[in-house]
Amino acid sequence: MAGALDGRRVAILAADGVERVELEQPRGALEEAGARTELLSIHEGEIAARKNDLEDAGTFPVGRLVDGASVDEYDALLLPGGTVNPDQLRMQPAAVEFVRNFVRSGKPVAAICHGPWTLVEAGVVEGRRLTSYPSLRTDLRNAGAEVVDEQVVTDGNITTSRSPDDLPAFCERIVQEFSRAPQTADAASAT
Repeated sequence: MAGALDGRRVAILAADGVERVELEQPRGALEEAGARTELLSIHEGEIAARKNDLEDAGTFPVGRLVDGASVDEYDALLLPGGTVNPDQLRMQPAAVEFVRNFVRSGKPVAAICHGPWTLVEAGVVEGRRLTSYPSLRTDLRNAGAEVVDEQVVTDGNITTSRSPDDLPAFCERIVQEFSRAPQTADAASAT
């Protein structure tokens, strides 16, 4: 899949408490396929990563604040999980609006594990076929989604996955889905 994402820009939206492997592995797969990724967050500096939500797992440098980012600058969006990360994002109007606008743009969006919590808050799951970590499934159903228990699910421009155990299938699928999206003019001019 090397080169499948050449010239594409991918926003990764995360906050403190992100599950390290759910940011690191998809980001690596996207970059290996040629994408340029940028970590957006709700505060400057670094975000604290976790392992299994409980153990400290280092930090990631923030590239940019989400409230200064535009959907037009990116070709795709990745929402990693960890329980604390999406819980923080869904309390930040700028993050919720960014996700809502991204989904409505028709550009591909991928969320793993607890990542779909932000999709629920953005009001974009009704009528969609999605999967997630088991503890979110009631929230997704209550928001109008059709919830299934599968490794990875794509419905329109939204791809979801259940947990870190599904990362190989998730990473393969997001490279495929992100490669189908047309490259935006702003992203093309930034290369």
